[in-house]
Amino acid sequence: MQTDLPSTLVRHVKPQISRSVAFWQSCVKHKWLLIMVIPGVIAFFLFSYLPMFGIYISFTDYQPGKALFSGKFVGLKWFTMFLNNAMSFRILRNTFLLGLYSLLWGFPAPILLALLLNEISNVKFKRLVQTVTYLPHFVSSVIVVGMMMEICSRDGAVNQIRHLFGFSDIIQFLADPKYFRTIFISMGIWQGLGWGTIIYLAALTNVNVELYEAAVIDGANRLQRCWHITIPEILPTVSILLILSVGSILYSDSQKILLLYNPQIYETADVIGTYTYREGIQNARYAYTSAVGLFLSILSFIMVFGSNMVSKHVTRNSLW
Repeated sequence: MQTDLPSTLVRHVKPQISRSVAFWQSCVKHKWLLIMVIPGVIAFFLFSYLPMFGIYISFTDYQPGKALFSGKFVGLKWFTMFLNNAMSFRILRNTFLLGLYSLLWGFPAPILLALLLNEISNVKFKRLVQTVTYLPHFVSSVIVVGMMMEICSRDGAVNQIRHLFGFSDIIQFLADPKYFRTIFISMGIWQGLGWGTIIYLAALTNVNVELYEAAVIDGANRLQRCWHITIPEILPTVSILLILSVGSILYSDSQKILLLYNPQIYETADVIGTYTYREGIQNARYAYTSAVGLFLSILSFIMVFGSNMVSKHVTRNSLW
């Protein structure tokens, strides 16, 4: 037994030493890449992990100007207050519907554009379309909202076009709650359409060309090649991005909504982001709005976790 012990220890320790040596050798080999990563890691820690200590004020009676942990612990007081608030149902409904409609209309749009661009054989025209569709992404949200307000104003392009078709009435699109979601979603699709195609076009470059050649020999037309080859090849990418998009359903672009909305359209435009802005920034209710934000994060995590499970069972593609 004593003679076997040293050999047993050697067999267990030697692989660990080998892995440690290999790890440090890899670090030395890629030292400059690791040095380049350090600022990003520090920034990620400072702006993503360190602020998580602020979640504590969601469970305390925090007073602005005092120390972070000086507030009296109140448990789930702010959470129950929000859920019992008469406005909470309207805010949650608007947030969910706006995110859901944006997902239903905005998520397929870049996929369709990428599939169409993939079928274009004229390289110059393809690059022109890509450039034109990419440009709106780099335009400031303030400018985009300003353009939309001009287009949808009383004397804007939409009402002018309606007059050309014989409609004499004037619609105040920005003052009618039923038009807000259409305006907001259309604006988001226009601004993010071209930028969203980048990932799908990159995925399409990895499709084996021999599959298309074999399909052509078998007599498949373009639509059949797209349905049976292109879409299945990019399905893993689509699944991952869909899971991530489901997690952001409850996070609407509050900046654009704040620039667009007014009290006349609160019925459909008031979402959690705008509500926390009013209560947290304007009314200085930091603990209450922190609890609302934490509640929103928990719901988003549940949605991501659920969509990941569904994707794993349906498409066998998942984040984890």
